[in-house]
Amino acid sequence: MAVLVLGMAGVAAVSAQTRCVDAAREAARLVARGDTAAAAIRSAQRVAPGGARVQVHRRGDFVVATVAVESVVLPWLSLGAEALAAVEPRAG
Repeated sequence: MAVLVLGMAGVAAVSAQTRCVDAAREAARLVARGDTAAAAIRSAQRVAPGGARVQVHRRGDFVVATVAVESVVLPWLSLGAEALAAVEPRAG
């Protein structure tokens, strides 16, 4: 039984990690194409797991988006992702 519970917790963690990756990529892409950081964060929060923290900032000609969340099922496990996107020329 314990193995089943740990297996299910692992599947939930992988799913949450994948959602963090998707949310970070979405936020970075939106800001890179010219959307506001606030709009990108709202969009990323719809994709990210509940309770995730989303941050977006410029680094030179790039946009960096970071998504982090604490695992609900495995409390000692922190999940997160970072995405980088080149700023599009018209987004200046």
